[in-house]
Amino acid sequence: MAQENHQDLSAGQREELLRVLQARFAKHMDRHQGLQWAPIQARLETNPAKLWALDEMEVSGGEPDVIGQDAATGEYLFVDCAAESPKGRRSVCYDLEGLESRKEHKPANAAVDMAAAMGIELLTEQQYRELQQFGPFDAKTSSWIQTPAAIRRLGGALFADYRYGTVFVYHNSAPSYYAARGFRGLLRV
Repeated sequence: MAQENHQDLSAGQREELLRVLQARFAKHMDRHQGLQWAPIQARLETNPAKLWALDEMEVSGGEPDVIGQDAATGEYLFVDCAAESPKGRRSVCYDLEGLESRKEHKPANAAVDMAAAMGIELLTEQQYRELQQFGPFDAKTSSWIQTPAAIRRLGGALFADYRYGTVFVYHNSAPSYYAARGFRGLLRV
């Protein structure tokens, strides 16, 4: 999902973000075995919208890192690797429809819409499960995940967490929100 109205980062912001991403990449080589930082950085430096999206992930507490490369497209896959659901993206409904259906005590935002504004995608159930091979993630929080249209049409939405050595996928009504539930994003570069 491309961000149409991205803001350009200053040269200093770009340098600092690339420094942080490179340091995280080097610290967690188990997440991206066989990949090298130089081609990833080269691709990032030619794509300001992707850098902006990564900065949005970073400033909201996501700690994005490369977890692989799409064999079909060659795109590098950045995912939020913070131990818990990113702090700057919690207490949100699933989507705008869910948010607008609330009569009172509305949260400030919705996960699907925040992700779109950031230029990222919510993780699918499969991507969430694959992320756990580098985890555990969400041992104290939970994260909204992409919900099949049939479930969403009935008013539901899915979220997941990691407890007792297992990934659990649950349902809630899309308008619900909790202080410990946010969302994790995926960015293809």
